Amino acid sequence: MLGKEPKISNSVVRRLPVYLRLMQTLKNQNITTVSSQEMGLRLDMNPAQIRKDLAYFGEFGRKGVGYEVDYLERKLCQILNLDRHIGVALIGVGHLGIALSNYTRFQSEHIAIAGLFDMDPQKIGSQVGSLVVQDVRELAATVNDKNIQMGIIAVPAPAAQQVCDELIEAGVKIILNFAPVNLRVPKEVVLRNTDFTTELQSLAYFIAD
Repeated sequence: MLGKEPKISNSVVRRLPVYLRLMQTLKNQNITTVSSQEMGLRLDMNPAQIRKDLAYFGEFGRKGVGYEVDYLERKLCQILNLDRHIGVALIGVGHLGIALSNYTRFQSEHIAIAGLFDMDPQKIGSQVGSLVVQDVRELAATVNDKNIQMGIIAVPAPAAQQVCDELIEAGVKIILNFAPVNLRVPKEVVLRNTDFTTELQSLAYFIAD
């Protein structure tokens, strides 16, 4: 939905997967309808914020009834483009890259790692799960052949910008970066940074003396 609805903030988009996960949990509990009040209690959120977020995309609830769980799950999948298969390229097959590639949520029916890439000759040709690690020089061809739309960067900081540039040159416009470095990207590229060290350091602030 990013790029299609410029008026919708990133904070709203970030909350949509939270709502989707709740719908999936409710569905597994055989709960068929849920009110925004109940959603707020379960998510520790303001029900008015939940209603406002969902209203950006349509009228999904019914007054006095709430939201039909199955219907809202389907609509959230459509909004998040999870009603289709999304291929992901992961560059950097170190300990973090292997852990990410084996993470079952990355191998769902909607989002799946379709290619593993590295620069290390000792890693190229090795197998991780069902995938064979490819030379990063094969990135552009694989992105085209497998219609890969997302990229994950899990390389050391000094190599991250080069890898980022190669992903963009290959046509990837959505990138998740695990390298501890600020990357430069064109305005049309969506970049998210995940820095474990920074997160841990910020959490350390809350340790009581």
